[in-house]
Amino acid sequence: MRFDIVTLFPDFFASPLSSGLLGKALAKQIAEVHLTNPRDFATDKHRKVDDEPYGGGVGMLMKPEPIFAAVESLPVLPRREIIFVTPQGQPMNQELLRELASGYDQLVIICGHYEGIDERVLNLVDREVSLGDFVLTCGEIPALALLNGTIRLIPGTIGKEESLKAESFETSLLDYPQYTRPPMFREWEVPSVLRSGNHAAIERWRKQQQIERTQIRRPDLYQQWLNEKEAEPGERKPKGTKAH
Repeated sequence: MRFDIVTLFPDFFASPLSSGLLGKALAKQIAEVHLTNPRDFATDKHRKVDDEPYGGGVGMLMKPEPIFAAVESLPVLPRREIIFVTPQGQPMNQELLRELASGYDQLVIICGHYEGIDERVLNLVDREVSLGDFVLTCGEIPALALLNGTIRLIPGTIGKEESLKAESFETSLLDYPQYTRPPMFREWEVPSVLRSGNHAAIERWRKQQQIERTQIRRPDLYQQWLNEKEAEPGERKPKGTKAH
């Protein structure tokens, strides 16, 4: 899968792209990432990529011409999505990442900067995506999150792909608590059921922990899970739980 990042700061990605599972996935050519700087497409002698907004206002806007030229310089694969990362976009979540990882051959991610971009750039864009309801100094941070979250779902990136199925947000439930050695650390002991060797009991404990943790920490997700359970044929609401 090919990723094209349109960014004024390609150096931002140098360390993340060479580290951890992301670096290994790129080394194994499970995915490829290309960085394109709109400043390379500026035509004036100062290589200007921003200008004052019409109508006045604070800050500068990224000009449309360098961004259009940068995107139009890229190869076009059969299934391509052009994404602009912005607080005004659809929330980035696991469902979106699964869709991007399985449904496309190429993602082009445009990173904004300054006070934003000229509105006409959105004529290039297929989808706007938000990391959350807050404002950052640059689009590179959400772009990296989108890149990381998508690549880790591509087959071959994670050694044990079955581990992906038990993660938070895969079933509208948060992940269960996990422990490793030693069995006792200071005054905190690993739950005895996890040391029992009874795999059926362990699975029941883990599922109950997921339900309780989600109910307490994310009642919105818990309600979504309840709705999904009720929609399944023959399913009943779990004992000891109630909707919020």
